Amino acid sequence: MEPGVLGAVKRFMDNQAFSRTHVRSLMSKAATQGPRQVVEIEGTRYTLLGTAHVSQASAEEVTDLIRSGEFDAVAIELCPTRYQTMTDPDAMARMDLFEVVRSGKAGMVAASLALGAFQQRVAEQSGIEPGAEMRAAIREAREADLPLMLVDREVGTTLRRIYRNVPWWQRMGLISGLMASLVSRQTVSEEEIERLKEGDVLESTFTEFAESSEQLYQPLIAERDAYMALRLQEETAGKSYRNVLVVIGAGHLKGLGQHLQQPASGDPRPQREALEQVPAGSRWLGYLPWIVVALVLTGFAIGFSRNPGLGMQLVGEWFLINGTLSAIGATLALAHPVTIIATFIAAPFTSLNPTIGAGFVAAGVEMTMRRPNVGHFANLRSDVTTMRGWWRNRVSRTLLVFLFATVGSAIGTYAAGFRIFERLIGS
Repeated sequence: MEPGVLGAVKRFMDNQAFSRTHVRSLMSKAATQGPRQVVEIEGTRYTLLGTAHVSQASAEEVTDLIRSGEFDAVAIELCPTRYQTMTDPDAMARMDLFEVVRSGKAGMVAASLALGAFQQRVAEQSGIEPGAEMRAAIREAREADLPLMLVDREVGTTLRRIYRNVPWWQRMGLISGLMASLVSRQTVSEEEIERLKEGDVLESTFTEFAESSEQLYQPLIAERDAYMALRLQEETAGKSYRNVLVVIGAGHLKGLGQHLQQPASGDPRPQREALEQVPAGSRWLGYLPWIVVALVLTGFAIGFSRNPGLGMQLVGEWFLINGTLSAIGATLALAHPVTIIATFIAAPFTSLNPTIGAGFVAAGVEMTMRRPNVGHFANLRSDVTTMRGWWRNRVSRTLLVFLFATVGSAIGTYAAGFRIFERLIGS
């Protein structure tokens, strides 16, 4: 509740003979307003409206503000990808699944589907679709023929920067925890719905981690505050906007306001582009797969030099351990029997060639044996709202085949490598 509004109500009470009914009405209206902040830069006023992402009241407030005619442009906390998902929900049905797998984006698509499933469950339980205020802003801006600015950073970039910002030994736990929590739960707790009132689906998913981790807080919250401020500067530069309505989650209100009050000097584009770059991984991690291959081949060579029988035993155990664990991953994804066999055969070879993974082979065979049809793509978003649906839909199951076979092969590579080392030491 804003002091200015309450002060106005009090002055009305002191100076005017309004009825108590009218005063109560004014106070009720003030109480339902979301937090706001006004920042003026070089003649352009930015009215920052902090909204709740699971709130019909926020959607109605956005509608009322745009219809008031006070604003000549609207900015919203969405990136182009999330905007397309919101305005064109059937876009996912047109994706090229093979290209997704080939380009290494299967994990990102699976994470996006899981986040969407979480959002759908929230909508079903609360009766309110998360992001209703963003939909209202899009609709009203179109009807009023106002420029609409998408100022948030691409969700994929944010996820990748989160991944890179977390130490390598914590990444698998973060990914597995995210996927397990989003896929397995059929209900959403009251605490999670409350968190959604402060941030969007992405933020609420990581909130409990970010609160205790500066490495997560920076790419998830702080960087996006700075990014949105830079985008606003870019979008409004050289244009005669008098008053821009900026619709953001309440959790970004303070940070975005501070960045706007201290705008970037000069051209904001270089700073914005820097926040779009995904930091390169540690160089030694890039070399690690090749180091493992070199060690395994060296182990084979040592084994054969000592005893051909030992060498054959090492090769046999490599194939058995690596192929079995990767095949188990494909089996857990309920892959086609032919896919499981192909994964078992391919994994030991692909593990010796880091340029191609067992998951790629498994997904390719699965798509050949069980080609997804139009119906599977059309039902994808609804199917992944349940754990069973992930395995029933051929599109999402192919993604699971890719992920599980990849993880199984990775575990198999190290397990078999240690087994080779143990055999050589003991012989």
